[in-house]
Amino acid sequence: MVLKEELIFAPLLKIMSMTVEEFFGHFVEELKENEALRYYYKYLENPAKFEFRKAYFCQRLQYIADHITDPYLKIWDCGCGFGTTALFLSINGYASHGTTLEHYIKEIPIRLEYWSQFGDVSKFTYSYENIFDHQFEAEIYDLIIIQDTMHHLEPLDDAIKILKDVLKKGGKLLIVEENGNNVIQNTKLFLQRGNKRIIEIYDEHLKKNILLGNENIKSLKQWDCSFKKHGLEIDQASVQYIRYYLPFAFPNEKAEARVKKEQALWKKNNFLKEYFFFGINFLVNKP
Repeated sequence: MVLKEELIFAPLLKIMSMTVEEFFGHFVEELKENEALRYYYKYLENPAKFEFRKAYFCQRLQYIADHITDPYLKIWDCGCGFGTTALFLSINGYASHGTTLEHYIKEIPIRLEYWSQFGDVSKFTYSYENIFDHQFEAEIYDLIIIQDTMHHLEPLDDAIKILKDVLKKGGKLLIVEENGNNVIQNTKLFLQRGNKRIIEIYDEHLKKNILLGNENIKSLKQWDCSFKKHGLEIDQASVQYIRYYLPFAFPNEKAEARVKKEQALWKKNNFLKEYFFFGINFLVNKP
């Protein structure tokens, strides 16, 4: 039996008003209009790979959507890039503040104008920030989204300390990453950058050199070790692996079936999960 008091004090759960599928449809139309985004988002590049790339995008965004149901969460999107996730959240009524470096930020005002025709984009705020320079308030955020960014944060231990310090007790990191054990991706990255996993670059905006992880991707076990050193723990029940099939085995007309098969496969085959799935999504808890 549910008591009246329990109903009063239960957290308000919010359903997304724009689905991931709908958002992706508008996103593709945006790419047709905005050529500046296409070097990064390659969905229009090769029609034969469209569903392959769409599935990866949608699964990752759906993971984020599935783990944000409280409209009162204070959210930091660390490494928000072009702001795609934050735009999706704002249109669905969730406020977040994004921080980013490099060239991404100049495209955000144009994107805000485009997406304003589909909903309220004012809940997305952003700034150009190096997290190692910023003076954060302690325990200010309920949730920190870190998508394709953890492998860039260096020095890593200092970064994790900052993330932990700004999280409220009971707060979470929501991490969307590449699987550092993936054999194919590791080979590709080694051919591109050798074993130079950390580099120094000059930031024109900040007017100084900064350290950057050079696609320094890690396995789930390696991330777990790094977080545990700071008293943070990966929520093992939250872990999701995505993308196993290569493009030639992911035909456009059978995309949904392939995704379902992939999701069944990683849960029963540890070897394939560990070494041949491309992406990992997981939550990290602060006790």
